[in-house]
Amino acid sequence: MDENHQPLPEHRQTLVARTLAEWRTLAILGGPILIAQIAQMANGVIDTIMAGHASAEDLAAVGIGSSLWMPLFLFFMGMLGALQPIISGYNGARDVGKIMPATWQGIYLAAIGSVVMILLLTQVHPILAILNLEANTARITQGYLNAFAWGVPALLLITALRGLTDGLGHTRVVMAFSVLGTLINLPLNYIFIYGKLGLPAMGGIGCGWATAISNSVAAIALLLYLNRSRAYRQFHLIADRVKPDLAGIRYILGIGVPIGFTIFVEASLFSVIALFLVPLGPIVVAGHQIALNVVSLLFMLPLSIGMALTLRVSFLTGARAPATARLISRSSLILAGATALVFAALLFAFSEQIAALYTSDPEVQAVTVRLLVFAALFQIVDVIQITCISALRGYKDTRIPMFIMLFSFWGIGLPLGYLLAFTDTLVPGMGAAGFWIGLIGGLTSASILLGWRLFLHAPDGVHAVSAVSSGAR
Repeated sequence: MDENHQPLPEHRQTLVARTLAEWRTLAILGGPILIAQIAQMANGVIDTIMAGHASAEDLAAVGIGSSLWMPLFLFFMGMLGALQPIISGYNGARDVGKIMPATWQGIYLAAIGSVVMILLLTQVHPILAILNLEANTARITQGYLNAFAWGVPALLLITALRGLTDGLGHTRVVMAFSVLGTLINLPLNYIFIYGKLGLPAMGGIGCGWATAISNSVAAIALLLYLNRSRAYRQFHLIADRVKPDLAGIRYILGIGVPIGFTIFVEASLFSVIALFLVPLGPIVVAGHQIALNVVSLLFMLPLSIGMALTLRVSFLTGARAPATARLISRSSLILAGATALVFAALLFAFSEQIAALYTSDPEVQAVTVRLLVFAALFQIVDVIQITCISALRGYKDTRIPMFIMLFSFWGIGLPLGYLLAFTDTLVPGMGAAGFWIGLIGGLTSASILLGWRLFLHAPDGVHAVSAVSSGAR
């Protein structure tokens, strides 16, 4: 194995030296993950901007279509994300023989997920009818999703193969192919949306075809790379193919379904809040969306650190280094907390300038500036919770954290936000700010409970190594 990506701990170093060495490993693993996340986010930005220049109907259709496929993808992405700690654990344990069988069970799950997504996305007529969309917008939305569905198998295949590449510590691989997909998506959008090279102008539907083709090209390129790269000579997707194994699939699902559901719960909460705010008018909704977009962009860094932390903790438990796994899982809170404080200070200091970057409307700017104050506090607790839950995923502890997130978001965050936003029960109605305070309350609960779980109930080295070594049982 390439230990430049996942080095074994050096126990003769001082505590400070070991901590800094582990942080350096997180940076090496997490840097490419960050670039990959930004590249994937850029696709959505490109689609939105280019569809908007076609027509308002095309923009609305792409936005609605994206809001329908994204939650489904996030669920399956989380489910297949179980492959990363599983394979990283096998990598740490030097149990190479289990890596390709686990990868193939993930590929089979990706195939099943593709069928489910395609069936759902190509039959959204009832949902569009409920939304009471104008006929042409509904037509473009369905056309966009029909085209996008052709690329779903490639999208989920890349997600499954990411378990192999990231699990081996080669996080630059998915970074490279994510950037490739974005670079392909941009010119294809131009060709299909506006009708270039002799093709008819497809508008928003062209976005779906561009995304499907760019995903497919990236998947084929990734397969070719894995087949030809020296780093993967000992892993042969075709020669090492195994049949579907129910025990192996259950093992992945046992870890992955709670991750997927947790991500889905969080994403759906923000969608529900956006719907609740609609009666408050477009100015409030616009300010809320700007503040949410800002924290989403900033969240890419701690999210990337968290994904790297999952890989590192699972590797170390597999390598029978539980003390170093505890060290990195806990010391990462210092690193993430420092990052959050810097971001919070920037949001406090430059809220007016940030709002001005997004809009020239003074009323929207005023709402945004007010909400960015709460977003700064939101950022701090959000970073703490993602760090804790990422470390727990490295220990393959996902079920209890799922219930913690469900309770914190839907049991505390949403009810508290609704009370503060629309009622005078606790204080006079606060509007959108009430929901942000509710989110802060929910994330604070999640941070405390997940931190308690991590510090007091994280699996010890013996149990963690046993889980990695046994694989599917």
